[in-house]
Amino acid sequence: MQAAAVSALVARLYYLQILEADRYTMLAEDNRISLRLLSPPRGLIVDRYGVPLALNEQNFRMMMVREQAGDVEAMLQRLSKLVPLTELDIRRVMRDVPRTRPFAPLTVKENLSWDQVSAIELNTPDLPGVSIEVGQVRAYPFGETMAHVLGYVGVVSEKELQGSEDPLLSLPGFRIGKNGLEKAHDLALRGQAGTQQLEVNAVGRVVRELSRQEGQPGKQVTLTLDAKLQHYAQQRLQEHPSAAAVVMDVRSGGVLALCSNPSFDPNQFAMGIGYDAYQALLADERGPLTNKAIAGQYPPGSTFKCLVALAALEAGVVSAEHRVYCNDHMELGGHRFHCWKKGGHGAMNMHDALKHSCDIYFYEVSRRLGIERIAEMARRFGLGSKTGLEVPGERAGLVPDGKWKRATLKEPWYDGETLINSIGQGYMLATPLQLAVMTARMANGGYAVEPHVTKSVESAYEERTVWPAIGVKPENLRLVIDGMNGVVNEQGGTAYASRITQVGMEMVGKTGSSQVRRITMAERATGVRKNEDLPWKERDHALFISFAPIQNPKYACAVIVEHGGGGSKVAAPIARDILLECQMLDAARATVAQQAEAPAEPVAPGTKR
Repeated sequence: MQAAAVSALVARLYYLQILEADRYTMLAEDNRISLRLLSPPRGLIVDRYGVPLALNEQNFRMMMVREQAGDVEAMLQRLSKLVPLTELDIRRVMRDVPRTRPFAPLTVKENLSWDQVSAIELNTPDLPGVSIEVGQVRAYPFGETMAHVLGYVGVVSEKELQGSEDPLLSLPGFRIGKNGLEKAHDLALRGQAGTQQLEVNAVGRVVRELSRQEGQPGKQVTLTLDAKLQHYAQQRLQEHPSAAAVVMDVRSGGVLALCSNPSFDPNQFAMGIGYDAYQALLADERGPLTNKAIAGQYPPGSTFKCLVALAALEAGVVSAEHRVYCNDHMELGGHRFHCWKKGGHGAMNMHDALKHSCDIYFYEVSRRLGIERIAEMARRFGLGSKTGLEVPGERAGLVPDGKWKRATLKEPWYDGETLINSIGQGYMLATPLQLAVMTARMANGGYAVEPHVTKSVESAYEERTVWPAIGVKPENLRLVIDGMNGVVNEQGGTAYASRITQVGMEMVGKTGSSQVRRITMAERATGVRKNEDLPWKERDHALFISFAPIQNPKYACAVIVEHGGGGSKVAAPIARDILLECQMLDAARATVAQQAEAPAEPVAPGTKR
């Protein structure tokens, strides 16, 4: 029996030490060596000329090892005398204490200034367990100017962690795109994790680092935006409480500027915005967190008359010389529909109706045309559906017709609603981006260009310039553009005061003002109150669409000023300045390029340059 027991023991030892030796050696090594992931640098985002819009900066973090620090609360009190610690900071650290091993470092505070780092380093002998680590934090050098386009990064939430298999998301402090292009291109911008091999003892404490392989940085994303133009346009909009502007290339669809005012500082979100600051943004009635350029939906007002005119010409309902007499109002179904000009415009043909923005002319034309043909033309020019821009949060607007009203409101369509919609009021809604697309399709000769803001992701990319034709007659489109030219460049046009006088840079456009309140008959009898006499929320929206230069269109622009009043007085000057700046930047860059390519002048031998 003893011999059998000893034999069994020897056999077991032979199995474990000889046959299973490799397996247990590997397990022992796994217990001794800890493999950890290293966060890779996030990819850069740059404008079309390589100007950095989103980059990475050094982030100094104050760390604390609990077993070395002793009394954590006492240590935090000592640290607060050197570096300001809020109650929220202290509560967060105390919450993380039971979740972290005694020998593992705790993050006390991030984004320390150099003076704060110096204060900690000088007092290190009196601060056992406290150290400074250097990491990276996302930075947005243009701040509010690019906030709505770029978005921001933030710490991974529990929901995001559960829905992903990417091990990077489990790294402490790792940040992902939460909004804007940071979110749209997040996977490309993240990069690939590096690895670090550490030797640890039996309880998991790090003994030494064995090897390190740095991660692969995220890909660089190049945008179609022009940082200088974006900054100029954003500054121009800041004169008004709430506004938006879009500039795009009429042939490629590349968006050069996408502005929404008021804005916010994305650096606050990247570093961790405070509760009070976030609540203040939410409570602001002007909506600083909303990207109005793609998510603001407004009645397009008289800017929509261009499409009504084109639809009428295409359908053969009227000719360009057909005249309608405007005597200030028209009757239909027992209701009176007024023109914006008291007393009326008199006899108007299409050119004059666009130039003076006569409502009565378009009431009469739309009555003959019908809502279905108006809606069909609007959709061909990009209204009523999302454009597909990469920036998250875009809204579709609305192009109403009889079918939509029956399905949505369970009511029939009335002729009077056709009249209202013909001047861009009623149920009609559009975003500034959609208005820019509509304008670009008119400017390029009737091709269905689509907007985009991403030029390339790491690799080279050639922008598309060939698009399908919308299917409108060039001669009809020229008649409408001729009317838009009268708006800006002929005396009496609603935007004549905002024309561009520089030769070769002239623009054409169309003004618009959309009501946000109903004007009663009693008010019309006593005199309609001016916008400046109304509360801000009751004033008309001011709109303007335009493109330039006239002879060879390159850029389309749409501007809306919420509750700004008249489009001719408020929105048109902004569009003029933006389009002029756009062309001046082109001219300046062309001059610099020519100087750089010019051959050097010959120099005589022995002559010093």
